[in-house]
Amino acid sequence: MSDSAKNYPPAVFLMGPTASGKTELAMRLADKYNGEIISVDSALIYKGMDIGTAKPSLAEQKSQPHHLIDIIDPAQAYSAAEFREDALRLMADITARGKLPILTGGTMMYFKVLLEGISDLPQADPAIRAVIEKDAAEHGWAYVHQQLAAVDAVSAERIHPNDPQRLQRALEVYRLSGISMTDHRVQEQVNKQPFPYHLCQMALAPNDRSHLHERIFERFQTMLSNGFEDEVRVLYNRDDLKPDMPSIRSVGYRQMWGYFDGEYDYDRMFEKGVIATRQLAKRQFTWLRSWQSLNWIYTDKRDETQGRQVFFDKLLLQSSQLLDERFK
Repeated sequence: MSDSAKNYPPAVFLMGPTASGKTELAMRLADKYNGEIISVDSALIYKGMDIGTAKPSLAEQKSQPHHLIDIIDPAQAYSAAEFREDALRLMADITARGKLPILTGGTMMYFKVLLEGISDLPQADPAIRAVIEKDAAEHGWAYVHQQLAAVDAVSAERIHPNDPQRLQRALEVYRLSGISMTDHRVQEQVNKQPFPYHLCQMALAPNDRSHLHERIFERFQTMLSNGFEDEVRVLYNRDDLKPDMPSIRSVGYRQMWGYFDGEYDYDRMFEKGVIATRQLAKRQFTWLRSWQSLNWIYTDKRDETQGRQVFFDKLLLQSSQLLDERFK
């Protein structure tokens, strides 16, 4: 962070793997520092997807403003570039009202795009291309065109279903980067500007990975007991939702969808859901390990035995010390 960045208004990034406690800590920080929370989560944006995303409850959202939650229908697409535009607009509004923007979530690509903009197009990947060609051989290029339309409607409109080379490249770009060809092209036309905030970047994580695995297992159990199956059933019964859509590919939802499709039984669905969530946490850790200027806040399983209040009081103290030092 350059010295000139200190002249920018403050903002907080609170990152971490799934099930680490980010939401509650963010709410406590917002209470203490007169802040507002912006969700950085590619699943919380969808209406009607509450239990499986561990979405903050209505009571929590009422007690503390949360932005970029419940903004689109699961049948709609929402790109990383759209997130960046929305987040910057909200941050400016929050700052103008004299409050602190606190951005929290686990979609690391959103954080990266917000901070750095969208990078150049990724190089071709033979493995990704082989998968696309296999789909085309089994289902036809029209099927590949439908997959592209689900993540990049503009490119799908521009590229004819009988143009396999361009179809393949557009879908490959999205699968490699998580960003559509359209958004890449838009960003190429935008001059890169410095990120206009003085950041304190923190990551919350258990110091023992096995403890995180236990919490993931318990949280998935809780979601099921709270009606997750019924929630997904409502989505499954809609005619306009398909398993290859970004919303339904969300962890937990795609495993429950496969159960409804008869691909495996209930116990296997549970196992696959837990495994997929652990894999998500592993990917999040991979992102975070390479993140620059990151302050880690580690939690210990023993702390939780003292009770939830004591546990989060300790986290609030640690994170407050980091913020006070950064923004003094």
